[in-house]
Amino acid sequence: MNLALQLLVLMIVIISTLLTVSIPVVLASPGQWEQSKNLIFTGAGLWAGLIIFTGVINSFAS
Repeated sequence: MNLALQLLVLMIVIISTLLTVSIPVVLASPGQWEQSKNLIFTGAGLWAGLIIFTGVINSFAS
């Protein structure tokens, strides 16, 4: 169970890093927002889902 939690946290860290880099780049590039907004929203939804799922799994691990 601890390994699963560690992998979930690693995935959260990776997605957070990708979103932290990609969102400012997309917003600073002219015309890129319209092309990339679905990808950004999908990444943010995946990140939020992982946060909730990790919390649920953590409640069973203790």
